[in-house]
Amino acid sequence: MSDDRPPRPSDIARAALEAARAASASRPAPTRRRVAGPRRRWTGPGPGEDDPQPLARLVDSLVSTQDWSEQTRVGAVFGRWSAIVGQDIAAHCRPETLTEGELLVVAESTAWATQLRLLAPTILAKLRASVGGDVVTRLRVVGPTAPSWKKGPRSVRGRGPRDTYG
Repeated sequence: MSDDRPPRPSDIARAALEAARAASASRPAPTRRRVAGPRRRWTGPGPGEDDPQPLARLVDSLVSTQDWSEQTRVGAVFGRWSAIVGQDIAAHCRPETLTEGELLVVAESTAWATQLRLLAPTILAKLRASVGGDVVTRLRVVGPTAPSWKKGPRSVRGRGPRDTYG
């Protein structure tokens, strides 16, 4: 037989496979690459630091590390006002400002302002139990304010506006 005949496809595939095997054998063995960062250890059956945490626990740890506890307690007075004092009272008044332990509460009418002044010790006790004793120490209740005729930064003392046309 003569070698003039064309190579068969199986002979071409066999030659390519042998060449690939030879090239693979001449390469060095691959090494395991280490991922950058600290080496992780298995923490065992208990919860670990890198396990998923409830959001409330993460927020609490952030508040304590940033020393935001005082601001969050002040915010709780305003944010949870209706839950602290009850829906009935919260429907007729709202907290306005909290400065140096004094909470200013604005009532919708003078009757509600009088009622809230009588309930002030009870409201203070609820605030101490819910938020903490040192956040709100005094409660000042005011009624609705009358409309003011005063416009602008300057005013003149006296009776105010009156009929000057006759």
